[in-house]
Amino acid sequence: MLSELTIENYALIESLRLDFSRSLNIITGETGAGKSILLGALGLLLGNRADASVIMDRDRNCVVEGVFDVSGYGLEPLFGEHDVDHDPLTVIRRIISPQGKSRAYVNDIPVQLGFLRELGSYLIDIHSQNQTLRIADERFRLQVVDGMAAHDGLLTAYGEAYSRWREAVAELDRLRAEAEKAAADEAWLTHQVGELEAAAFFEGEQERLEAELDELAHAGEIKRVLTDCSETMSREESGVIVELKNSVSALSRAKVFYPRAGEYESRLRGVVEELKDVEREVAAEADRVESDPGALAKAEERIALLYSLLQKHKAADLVELLALQRDYRARLDSIVFSSENIGALEKEIKLLEDKARTVAAQITEGRKKAAAGIAREAAGMMAALGLPDSVFRVEIAPAQGLRPTGADEVRFLFSANAGVAPSPVEKVASGGEMSRLMLVLKSIAARSRRLPSIIFDEIDSGVSGRIADAMGGIIDALSGTMQVVNITHLPQIAAKGDCHLFVYKTVSGGRTRTAIRCLTRQERIDEIAGMLSGSTVTDAARRQARELLGT
Repeated sequence: MLSELTIENYALIESLRLDFSRSLNIITGETGAGKSILLGALGLLLGNRADASVIMDRDRNCVVEGVFDVSGYGLEPLFGEHDVDHDPLTVIRRIISPQGKSRAYVNDIPVQLGFLRELGSYLIDIHSQNQTLRIADERFRLQVVDGMAAHDGLLTAYGEAYSRWREAVAELDRLRAEAEKAAADEAWLTHQVGELEAAAFFEGEQERLEAELDELAHAGEIKRVLTDCSETMSREESGVIVELKNSVSALSRAKVFYPRAGEYESRLRGVVEELKDVEREVAAEADRVESDPGALAKAEERIALLYSLLQKHKAADLVELLALQRDYRARLDSIVFSSENIGALEKEIKLLEDKARTVAAQITEGRKKAAAGIAREAAGMMAALGLPDSVFRVEIAPAQGLRPTGADEVRFLFSANAGVAPSPVEKVASGGEMSRLMLVLKSIAARSRRLPSIIFDEIDSGVSGRIADAMGGIIDALSGTMQVVNITHLPQIAAKGDCHLFVYKTVSGGRTRTAIRCLTRQERIDEIAGMLSGSTVTDAARRQARELLGT
């Protein structure tokens, strides 16, 4: 419920503060006085976008602030989801800078406009004159019917089931597209995988082959070098090892009279032992290395195959080629297993669709019951509004397949006259009939949604006299369960209010300003009398105004 509204530097409003009644608040004023400005400022608190054009004084900010009583409406989870402190008296503030930058706060915590819009949808429903067009919007029709059905739990369950089903269908479409594309490549992939797997290359084989090929191609030269090296070290009379052994013996004899010779002897012995090891290994390697034309030819054939495959697949080396081989194998396997995966997913989709349809059927049943209840309520109110022979029917028809909202199409059918078959309301209702019907539907929807507040912006357009009084009665009755703010030009409706706000213009210093004040009892009499008689207020009009006010 809107408790207070403060507006500063917005359009023609310099500064004002309004207190609202918990029940029926009436707003009147001459045409052009600025009633729509009030709604525009309130819209900022509900998340509407704004720019610098709304600022009166371009040297300071525009500030709009509202205090809302949100106790008892279960909004704590919504506040928690957005990390905003929940307070029974919640303060929403919008600040627009002269540069057009906007800031929004809820309980002094900065928030995004998306949160304001979401929060606002739980706080206030604003019905303006052009909203009669919404009756042609199926989303509005569903809102009315589902609100009466009060099956939010089913709608949530269906939404989840529908989303899972649609995601699975999208995945199936993706798999089928991939399978179709892959199937076209199956023969090519089979050939590539067969060729690469038949070659049977393994990690590190390229380096091993290249080293083996170098050795086999130079086997004779390698053997000569190794043999010469071995003989140089091991020759019996003049080999390096024999000469070094002689030096070791000489140093051993000299250490008796030259102690440092012992150190040299020890170090040289180590060199001799190392040379012996080297000589043995070199000799063994010389024995191993042999010219082998067969092995050379085999290695050349293997390396030629590798280089050919590298060139064919544009791979830099064996590592990259083996990676391609694994990719080809995976793609080929996906073709083999895709039919199994598709089959399994098709079964899952069938189960998900059956579940969604089961919940949708429950929703349909609830909507049909709600449709009958809406028709009954509407009949009584439409009769009170001067359409006793009218027929209003909510038709729940099967949709073409499942939709995000269920399996139904919802149509509103209307006939204003007896004996005339009802047709889609947007095609047959006149302006006055549409206004009355929208009041009826808004009343039903608002009660079922448990909204704290509803604002009617001249919903009484196109009606007068007794019908206006009946419309005022419905609005007054609605204010018994929720806060209603009603902008009206009809005295019969204005007289129903608990709080009467008057919008007017003032001119000071060559500048026009919009102001609003709460009328006293006498001022209400004069305002309603003026609405009855025009610019000249007569005593008869005042007497009639007192009768309307019950005084």
